[in-house]
Amino acid sequence: MIDFIEELRWRGMLQDMMPGTDEQLRKESTAGYIGFDPTAASLHIGNLATIMLLVHFQRAGHKPFALVGGATGMIGDPSGRSTERDFLSEETLRHNQQGIRAQLARFLTFDSSANSAEMVNNYDWFKGISFLDFLREAGTHLTVNYMVAKDSVKKRLETGLSFTEFSYQLLQGYDFYWLYKNKGVRLQMGGSDQWGNITTGTELIRRKEGREEYHAFALTTPLITKADGTKFGKSAGGNVWLDPAMTSPYQFYQFWLNANDADCPRLIRVFTLLSREEIEELERQHAEAPHLRILQKAIAEDVTIRVHSQTGYELAVKASEVLYGKATMDTLRTIQTNEFDVIFEGVPQTQVTQADWEACKDIIELLSLTTQGEIYASKGEARRALAQNAVSINKQKINDTTVLSGLEWLQGRYLIVSKGKKNHLIQRI
Repeated sequence: MIDFIEELRWRGMLQDMMPGTDEQLRKESTAGYIGFDPTAASLHIGNLATIMLLVHFQRAGHKPFALVGGATGMIGDPSGRSTERDFLSEETLRHNQQGIRAQLARFLTFDSSANSAEMVNNYDWFKGISFLDFLREAGTHLTVNYMVAKDSVKKRLETGLSFTEFSYQLLQGYDFYWLYKNKGVRLQMGGSDQWGNITTGTELIRRKEGREEYHAFALTTPLITKADGTKFGKSAGGNVWLDPAMTSPYQFYQFWLNANDADCPRLIRVFTLLSREEIEELERQHAEAPHLRILQKAIAEDVTIRVHSQTGYELAVKASEVLYGKATMDTLRTIQTNEFDVIFEGVPQTQVTQADWEACKDIIELLSLTTQGEIYASKGEARRALAQNAVSINKQKINDTTVLSGLEWLQGRYLIVSKGKKNHLIQRI
């Protein structure tokens, strides 16, 4: 059995911890939770660091709870924000919660065992509490002075903070109290920006229980930033989502594959389950041959398999070989028809009828006309590229003597035209 706190320490995943937390976790199997905001239909890689907290927590023999904020999601947490969130309908939030539940099941074990993961929704207990009841249950125990002193509140007072958002920490604190009383939860975890909200929960429990000492605990993990200090988790297209319909397995794999060398030592510790010995050996190999991107490939493989499955990973690798690597004709022949849409998402494409194809006189017309100027703007440019041996069809070099009838259509309907790393897909219909 792993030691949870020590595991977090060597992985660089421990930021703040209340006194007594380590002792509680070593004394007995403990229930702990992390809250997830259901304001999108999918979690994204910014959530992965906290998901990994729950993964290590369960592997250490403790019981993880994932709280989806069906009630608090209607308000929005002001932590780390400069503006108020848009409100979402209950129907939208329910839909989002279903997607998040399915994604968490890829990481946590929900099997009804002693430390089986559980998912709870705070709407289930808040829907029956009136405003006056909530003020009596929670509001009387914490002063405005205490709440205003929180960093998440102080930073927003300069730009304006609605009472709705101001109340968020009280609602989150009550979540902890409800789980403490009804599920025996003793620990709340989260990103370091949540420290103020989490400790509000421990304070509310202490005061409502009338205790001098703290009987509930808090732990946070550092927010992930790049080596240059910028925020981690964004690509050119925005968030990198865990839902394959929002970020394809290929795009997801490529995100990790393109990580900067300086970021990899931290990323491989936080986002993979590789052991300390395995990581240190990979780092040694990477240092000897950084051009092979050994660390990036190890991270991309581990995370893509757990998020998207072995099949999703294999398709992402195949797509990478086809678009940027040295794919052979044998590899291209293995691409199934339904995989072309995934691999060539975002790649310029042309559809041609059989009549259009038959009207094409030679390879020059194919390159300049059929690709609609996406790769070669004119016949002259295409002719010069052919003379320079710079053109491939189905990853095989061609020249101006190549006969159109000799080209092999993949799956009977696709041709891949390449100029360096630029690709174009021709589909015959």
